[in-house]
Amino acid sequence: MATRRPVTAPYRCTECGWTTVKWVGRCGECQQWGTVVEAAEQTGILRSISPIAPSADRAAKPITHLTTSEAPRRTTGVGEFDRVLGGGLVPGAAILLSGEPGVGKSTLLLEVAAQSARAGRRVLYASAEESTAQVRLRAERTGALHDELYLASEVDLATILGHVDEVRPDLLIVDSVQTVSSAMSEGMAGHPSQVREVASTLIRIAKERDLPVVIVGHVTKDGSIAGPRILEHLVDVVCHFEGDRQTSLRFVRALKNRFGPTDEVGCFDMTGDGIAEVADPSALFLGHGAPVAGTCVTIALEGRRALPVEVQALTIKNGGPNPRRIVSGVDAARVAMVLAVLERRAGIPVSDQDVYVSTVGGVRLVEPAADLAIAVAVAGAVRDRALPKGTTAIGELSLAGEIRPVAQGAQRRSEAARLGYKTVVDASSQSLASALRDLTTRGRPSAAEGVPDF
Repeated sequence: MATRRPVTAPYRCTECGWTTVKWVGRCGECQQWGTVVEAAEQTGILRSISPIAPSADRAAKPITHLTTSEAPRRTTGVGEFDRVLGGGLVPGAAILLSGEPGVGKSTLLLEVAAQSARAGRRVLYASAEESTAQVRLRAERTGALHDELYLASEVDLATILGHVDEVRPDLLIVDSVQTVSSAMSEGMAGHPSQVREVASTLIRIAKERDLPVVIVGHVTKDGSIAGPRILEHLVDVVCHFEGDRQTSLRFVRALKNRFGPTDEVGCFDMTGDGIAEVADPSALFLGHGAPVAGTCVTIALEGRRALPVEVQALTIKNGGPNPRRIVSGVDAARVAMVLAVLERRAGIPVSDQDVYVSTVGGVRLVEPAADLAIAVAVAGAVRDRALPKGTTAIGELSLAGEIRPVAQGAQRRSEAARLGYKTVVDASSQSLASALRDLTTRGRPSAAEGVPDF
């Protein structure tokens, strides 16, 4: 009997290596679209590679003989962006900045380009999405005009590299990687193979010339960076620019940073004249006026930055079987848990109440440290009693009604003291019922000032 020759899978996924005998639009392993291409010649152990002797300056050395001098950093002129990068731009660094459409990525990078140009460094801003006239109009509006800031509107990678050779910039900004195409790869701009080719070429130029490169990346509907996942592995720094379109507040977070921490957050305010830094955003998330029943301030952490955030609650008697639970800026599941603990462990009746919980300023609280503030705000709304002025609550609630300590508790208390909060309710109260009793005791003196007891 003749033996059957094994069938070689002619198609392979460029993301995970999954193979198939026929072309499909979506990979059956990693579920990525457009990554299945015709397989090239056999790779791996079937191919032989001739070894090449390294040069003397590239020879391997004992790790103890290597110096640990840090690469010199150059400030961008935007302090909040430098905070996220770890102190500034490192020569040869490749930085990927992602964000939703319209959040302000181009505005931020144009401000970075202008500040770098004012510092005497030549900047090349290559825009593949806008014409030079459109970028100039935005620069006039934001005050980002400078002779050392060069603009180019190109979608071809080779032409962008030609501009780099002519201008010889100290900083290169490419907006965006999904709209630039290379003749060295097949497919249209935005295809995974094109994105990989464009990004790898720009990163190679950055390393060879010690040229910092900032690349703008699009995001998909679920918020992840568009294109192949390898894009995030190739670059040195991955930053995400986020913000609610209903508010002017914007945050820059570092998701990956080979030269600094990844827990720093930069805060910006989007205005009609461009983007402005917010060095101390403490007052942005607080209400104004006299204490009101159903409000409580907590100290949240945004990266390493401690921020006071006001949580507001409103309760209304409901005679129906299914009371409403409406939240904004907080996690609905945690609010439901806090309400259950309030009724079962602290004796605060909420099962017959419509409960509305929200934060001030559009900030979103996702950490468990806000549990106690939510519980105190809801309890104050049910009892119609305001907290004493200068009180803040920090703590995580367990299902047993215990208050657990939270991360960076000392830093939170220090920030609360700096902002004038004299009473901090935290894990020292041990349980939610004890914390509410302590607040009632502390609130009695304020009744003489016209503020009801908590």
